[in-house]
Amino acid sequence: MRIGELSERSGLSRDAIRFYERVGLVESHRSPNGYREFAAETVPWLAYVRTAQRLGFSLAEIAAHGKELREAPDSAAALSALFAEKIAVVDAKMAELAALRRELAERAGTGCPLRPDTGTRRTAARS
Repeated sequence: MRIGELSERSGLSRDAIRFYERVGLVESHRSPNGYREFAAETVPWLAYVRTAQRLGFSLAEIAAHGKELREAPDSAAALSALFAEKIAVVDAKMAELAALRRELAERAGTGCPLRPDTGTRRTAARS
């Protein structure tokens, strides 16, 4: 199928499809007249790419794991393993953000909240 049809069927713009092709997420073959021709399997693959992006996977991660997932004997198990890894990354980021929030809350309302020890001095002085 040509890029216009792929765009229509996938809901992606032609520019997005060209970008995905440029970064290696999709392949096309050139017809004798120079048009890009995409395989029918590209439509569900692009739906997968969009879903994976929505779930927080980068295009680099999708590209790195795409071939592996397509060739896996049990793609559900392979996906579950990737999700478990991503959950661990999300948990770590949430912990970092919680620590950052605590520090910001401690420094709010202090004389000079950018001094490294301002929050601890005030707390100690109040006790």
